[in-house]
Amino acid sequence: MWKSFQAPRPNTGNSLLFSLPFLLSIAAFSALLLSAHSNDNLTTPGLVREFSSPLDEVRQAVLAVVHDQIIHGTLVFDKTPILNGAEFVESTPLFDPWTGPGEVFYKIRKDAIAPRHFIASADQGSIAVRYVIIPVDTNRSRVRVDAIYVENSHKVVHASDGSVEKSELNQIKEQLEAQQEAAMQAADARRRELSAELVRQSFVRQQADETSRLSTAQANEKELQQKVTALHRELERQVKAPGAELKAAPFRSAATVRQMPAKASVLVLIVTPHWLGIETPDGQHGWLPVEQLEELP
Repeated sequence: MWKSFQAPRPNTGNSLLFSLPFLLSIAAFSALLLSAHSNDNLTTPGLVREFSSPLDEVRQAVLAVVHDQIIHGTLVFDKTPILNGAEFVESTPLFDPWTGPGEVFYKIRKDAIAPRHFIASADQGSIAVRYVIIPVDTNRSRVRVDAIYVENSHKVVHASDGSVEKSELNQIKEQLEAQQEAAMQAADARRRELSAELVRQSFVRQQADETSRLSTAQANEKELQQKVTALHRELERQVKAPGAELKAAPFRSAATVRQMPAKASVLVLIVTPHWLGIETPDGQHGWLPVEQLEELP
């Protein structure tokens, strides 16, 4: 006869029953933990912005932000809106070595506690920001910014959600605009100085011209005065001894104005063949015979 068969009941006292979905969940969680605790650096997409400025100007703006001691776009404590204490470093192991084109700079903020805007950040660690300047042409340059947060203990790397990169690029843009504004103001100041210098030089030339004209006029006046003096001396005469009668007209029968003593000086105003119209030092006019006057010694 056939006997009925009954399957044995599973022993549930000391064993576990595993289902396929449960096993898959455990495997995925384990893979996540292994990935989170890996020492490999996290690759971030970063942000890139192109600036319509020469490479030297962009480099100057980037270096100003690299050395400003601030990690922009994140914070640790809500009551402290700025995360300062950052420092410039030549290189850092927190990023893989940069193998692309351009110049690379780094800024590090150590001992940050779960900074904002880093995905799933926790524990204490370091924030690293990388800046890459890539020239496009003589008047354009690109800047790439990457930001990560690395925990000190577990070395877990957390990528930025983009806030840090965006804020750092905005700071570079503001710094570049400030540099350009300062350059424009400096150029305007130089133009004003040049204009003032041109005005000063024009004034100096004008003053020199006026001085030259004044000197020439004074020289001409002196020369003319010398000529007048020479001419005046040529017209001066003195009365011969023993003296002469000053007549009112060029006739001997004319009335006598005054008696002129010998050696008295007179100025000849009118010349005729026999008589000279003269002026005395006190301004009196009259006539004297030519033979009664002689040149001054």
